[in-house]
Parts: sequence; structure tokens; C-alpha cells
Amino acid sequence: MEKSYLLAIDQSTSGTKALIINRAGQIMAQSAIPHRQYYPRPGWVEHDPMEIYANVIRSAHEALAIAGVGPQSLAALTITNQRETAVLWDRTTGLPVHAAIVWQCQRTADQCAVYQKAGHEESVRSKTGLMLDPYFTAAKWGWILEHAEGVREKLADGQLLAGTIDSWLLWKLSRGKTHATDYTNASRTSLFNIHTLQWDEELCGLFGVPLQLLPEVKSSDEIFGYTEDSELFGDCRVPITGVIGDSQGALFGNQCFESGMAKATYGTGTSVLMNVGERPIPSGNGLVSAIAWGRGGKVTYAVEAVIRTSGDSLTWVRDNLCLFRTFEEMEQMLEHTPDSEGVYLVPAFVGLGAPYWDSYARASITGMNRGTTKAHIIRAAIESIAFQVHDAVKLMENETAVALQELRADGGASDNVNLMQFQADLLGKMVVKSEIAELSALGSAYLGGVGIGFWPSLEAIGTTREGSISYQPKMLPELREAHCSGWKKAVSSVLTRNA
Repeated sequence: MEKSYLLAIDQSTSGTKALIINRAGQIMAQSAIPHRQYYPRPGWVEHDPMEIYANVIRSAHEALAIAGVGPQSLAALTITNQRETAVLWDRTTGLPVHAAIVWQCQRTADQCAVYQKAGHEESVRSKTGLMLDPYFTAAKWGWILEHAEGVREKLADGQLLAGTIDSWLLWKLSRGKTHATDYTNASRTSLFNIHTLQWDEELCGLFGVPLQLLPEVKSSDEIFGYTEDSELFGDCRVPITGVIGDSQGALFGNQCFESGMAKATYGTGTSVLMNVGERPIPSGNGLVSAIAWGRGGKVTYAVEAVIRTSGDSLTWVRDNLCLFRTFEEMEQMLEHTPDSEGVYLVPAFVGLGAPYWDSYARASITGMNRGTTKAHIIRAAIESIAFQVHDAVKLMENETAVALQELRADGGASDNVNLMQFQADLLGKMVVKSEIAELSALGSAYLGGVGIGFWPSLEAIGTTREGSISYQPKMLPELREAHCSGWKKAVSSVLTRNA
């Protein structure tokens, strides 16, 4: 039977999607299943790894059923995933030893501060391109090794394995035959030297994570293993390839193949990522260096500005404040409220990312008066996303000396017309939003598909890019300056340290 399709698994912070993609690069079917978010203490965020894996199985079955195809028609399964989220599991039982600690979680902030005061930040930055921050994975693994019940005994017996979500899924899908990750996910752990492309023994010692727990690191387009879980495809063994972190997957999916091309993925948080070519650019001032992808044994580098909370602000306004029920209702309210009237929401629910990197900052709503309505607060939540991306882009331009020509946008929140127009207005640059929201999944499919010959070349997948919507800036410069000035004042009121 002809292998005419790819199955792309997109495991994000809020849920799991499975997409069936054909040779024309079209999404033939998809299934989306949310998973529960756990907040055991203020600033702590957890997921259940077993729930996530069960949702991978379920969403894959549903997508195949919707497409009307069987696993025998799959050329490969690809994976893109939420980055930095930490999992530790027992290699014998196949069970996690603790809940997954999500990238947003701040429980290791104090420990990272200790490392900073001890003078370790420069060593971490020079090797990994990252600052010392609870956002990244290593301190989370260290915390689990210190606090999970029975973990020391399992470690002594050689039973423990560590990984980010991609590694967890690879291990489960292959029934324990594959313990691996790709360059992009490894580069977000604070343990991977992005220059030598190896795990760093000194950093493992600093964070208390034994080197033997860590997965093998491969290029994103390699074959990582094969599906062996009979619950998934029975006896059908499908190669697993195209493994890449979700933000880098979106960069590839947006076809930002040339140095200087940039994208913003508007998800739970937002990653603004720029391709910088074959050599890393030293990071600093809130910008991090990253590996964009590994392909054909060669690595492409990027710089990234990370925003901790963006689309999740709208979820908070909806679920916690109950200011609207559906996004359709929200849009109707905004039609009659074209301005926030000086209200600013600073969404520092789990601290602030670039350019501030203040783990102890907390959220606030400022500028309210007696006439403030729920529509003003909703608009302020939407605008907070655009303000943060504006800050990130300006940081990126200053650090790289490369002027942004246009911003390519993807992710669920990019469907919001009000957000995209306000983003273009703040940047004073065109924002190009793909009509396909699932760019992370497409990026993993493109990488894996070219890697196994499903498509013959990058040029061939270039023809699969469908239409896009362009937003041109319309705001007067003086109004833009006033908006940004108000935002900076609002942010300064929540900072606990100098930006």
C-alpha cells in the first residue's frame, strides 16, 4: 500500500492534536484533546504525563478515522511538543515518578537565584545560550530528584530516565526502545552545550542531574525509532521522525529558512524566534540563543525572546474572571469597545519573560476608573499580548542589529483579528498571518517528510504554503508612542528587580 500520509502529533501546553497531512502539505483531518492543568501551589504548574500519552493515542485514532485512512498508509509519525517541561520516569514500570513540571512553573526560582548568586550564570549562558531561570528544564529535573518519593532508590538501581515531553512520548510509543530527543529540545534544558552539541557534565553536576539519565540527542530529521505500542497501530510499525520543539517547528513551518526571517507563535505563551544561520549569536539582555533545528547532520541557530503568558491571559479572563463565555461573544463585545481607555493588564501570572526575566513579578490590572467595563479589561488582555511581542521584537532588533521586515504569525491567538491589527500598529511593520494555524505540526511534518523522502526537497515543500492574511500598520506614531509609554509604566509597577 502506498504511504501517502504523515501523522503529526502536536503536544502543546494546553492539549494534544493529531493531524493527517498529505503530499500536497494539506491537513486532511485533525483531532484535538485538552488535558488538565494542575496548580498545586501559587506559581506551580503541573501536567499528568500518562494523561498526555493517553491523549496522543486517542487523538491519533480519531484523526485517522476522520481522514478515513489506516496506519498502513502512514509514511511516518512526527512530533512537535511543548518545550522545557520536565518528566522523570521508571524505565521498568513505564510510570512517571512525579507529575510533569511545566515550563511555566516557578517552584525552582529560589534555587536558580542561589546559582546566580554563586556566579554560575555566565558559565550556563556561554555554553547553552540560556540564562539561569526556572523556565528551563534542568532545575525542574533537579527538584524532582530531590523531592519525589522513592526517587533516590530508583536512581541507585539505575531505573530512572529523564526527558522533555518529546522523549517521554518517544519512549512510550516505542515501548521503551527509544530514549532520545532532538537538538532543539536538548538546547532548552540548560544542560546541552549548543557549540559542541553534547550534554555538559559540569552543568549536570551543577543542577544535580546525572548524565546517565539523559536521552540520546539527534538531528530533527533522523528516524528516532518505530511505533511499537499495539494500542496505537496494532502490528503496524511506523517510523518516528521530525521531532522538534513547538516554537522551532513553527519557525520551520513558516518556512523561515533564511537568516533574518522571524516568526511569533501565539500560544499559551509566545515565542518570537529569528533564524540567524549556521553560527550562534551571543545572547544577552533577556534574549536567548537557541538551536533552530538539526537537519542533515547540520545545525541552524536562532535567537529567541520568550514570553511566559500571552494567549493564557484570555483563558484567565474567561475562566477565572468569567468576563465572557465564548470567543465569539468576546469578539462581539470588542466591536463596541475599540479602545482599552488606559486600562493595562500585565500578565505576570508566572513572572515575566523577555526582556525583563523577572520570575517574582506578579500580574496586575492598572488604569481602571469607575467607567471601566469588562470589555475594557478583555481588550487590555488582548493588547497585553501585542505589547509583549513588541518588547520582544525591539529587543531582538537591538541585540542582532537586524531590522525586522515583517513578522510571520501563527498559533491559536493569531486568529484574533483585533490582536493582529494591534500588533501591526505597535510594530509599525506588516504582520503576515498564515491561514493555517497549525504551523508547529506542519514544521515537524516538513522536517520528517523531507528527511524520509516523502517530499524530495525544501523547494518542494515551498509549493505547499497556502495563502496568508497581511495586516498593515495604521496607527499614528504619536498614538503608538502613548500606548507604549502607558504599557511601560504598567510593567514597571510589577517588576521586583531592574530589567
